[in-house]
Amino acid sequence: MELAGDFAAERTARRATERKIIHVDMDAFFAAIEQRDRPELRGRPVIVGGSPWNRGVVSTCSYEARPYGVRSAMASRKALELCPHAVFLPVRMEHYGEVSRQFFAFLREVTDLVEPLSLDEAFLDVTENRLQEASATRLAEHIQNTVRREFGLSCSVGVSYNCFLAKVASKKKKPAGRTVIEPKEALDFLAALPVGEFFGIGHATAQKLHARQIFTGADLRALPLRSLEEMLGKVGRRYYDIVRGEDPRPVNPIRRRKSLSRERTFGEDLKNIDELSVALRELVDEVAAALRRENVRGRTVTVKLRYGNFERISRSRTFLAAIADNFAIASAADELLRERTAAWTRPVRLIGVTVSSFVGGTANGDRAFFQPELPLIYC
Repeated sequence: MELAGDFAAERTARRATERKIIHVDMDAFFAAIEQRDRPELRGRPVIVGGSPWNRGVVSTCSYEARPYGVRSAMASRKALELCPHAVFLPVRMEHYGEVSRQFFAFLREVTDLVEPLSLDEAFLDVTENRLQEASATRLAEHIQNTVRREFGLSCSVGVSYNCFLAKVASKKKKPAGRTVIEPKEALDFLAALPVGEFFGIGHATAQKLHARQIFTGADLRALPLRSLEEMLGKVGRRYYDIVRGEDPRPVNPIRRRKSLSRERTFGEDLKNIDELSVALRELVDEVAAALRRENVRGRTVTVKLRYGNFERISRSRTFLAAIADNFAIASAADELLRERTAAWTRPVRLIGVTVSSFVGGTANGDRAFFQPELPLIYC
């Protein structure tokens, strides 16, 4: 039985007083670091990724490049066509990782409850915090000011009473924005939110919902639980709760990682196996760099593809001995791509690589540096 609207709002507001969550998202992280390190690049369109002359792919780009239509995961040659005066730079993953470690060390000066989502993104539970500051909004302002002053970078932040709302809020005013969703505003905010902006609902799921005339959170909220579970599977219950302002999951600073992966969605489907191989090698280099940072090796290499029709497949190879070096991972991944997929004959929308079955190192959740079992999301 559905709760009456007023009672639902009252319950949401009552529960909300118990937690204060901040989501921090660095702005154009890789490109911003390059502009910081090379002042002559400030104010210019900067594209970080593979070379446009070697079938590379954009990892991220500065905000100056975005009005030209440049986006992450786009073929670099397409980015060059759109923005011919852009500066193209290679990925310096080791350097970005070091900046990330410094960034997370600062966040842990604010609170012990810091959950990294990627190199440049984290949840913080500041209900109780090291600075003994009662206002999460003032803490968010402190974080932004310190990131600007100490790191020469900018970040966008979202503030609310649960993780879902805080994450959605941080996307509302990029770059360098700050959005606060008060408990009393949550249900109206969620009702107006397009389903495509719900964290975790991708393009394919959004299209499925649109086909059923479901466009906003209000449309989702009108559905009974059984209908949501039929459409979305096991996550249907989660979105049933979320559109009612409920996301009780805690900020988790320590989580045992089972794998490390990178993936990339292309702006246009790739139809050339050699271009796919180049994109895969770039992802392998990023995975290998992360393995070295955490001093771990893995026995299983997996390549994931999503074809142009959104069909997903994955192919794996497991070794007797664990590996971590670029060449070994790249050789296995390229063999899987070329010999065990249909990438020769079908357009590919997404490619990813995962190393799992870890041996040694800090992959057991050491707080010193952590990346979750999620693909890196370039922004």
